[in-house]
Amino acid sequence: METRVAVISIIIENPDSVQPMNEILHHYGDYIIGRMGIPYRKKGINIISIAVDAPQDVISAMSGKIGKLKGVSSKATYSNVTGK
Repeated sequence: METRVAVISIIIENPDSVQPMNEILHHYGDYIIGRMGIPYRKKGINIISIAVDAPQDVISAMSGKIGKLKGVSSKATYSNVTGK
């Protein structure tokens, strides 16, 4: 199956959504290349970037599930790099 490299950008404004978001990421762990999280304490938010290599439908599903959490925004940016 063809995969794409992408970055999922996440902003968490609701601290109660951190644990459910981590559970989603754990479920998709095989596709995650790396993760960077920045707590912005002054604003009370968390900014997270997830690099993934996965089929496009998996990336969309992961980003969509994360974005449905209360107080969480999520966007995926895709590269043109593909592979198997």
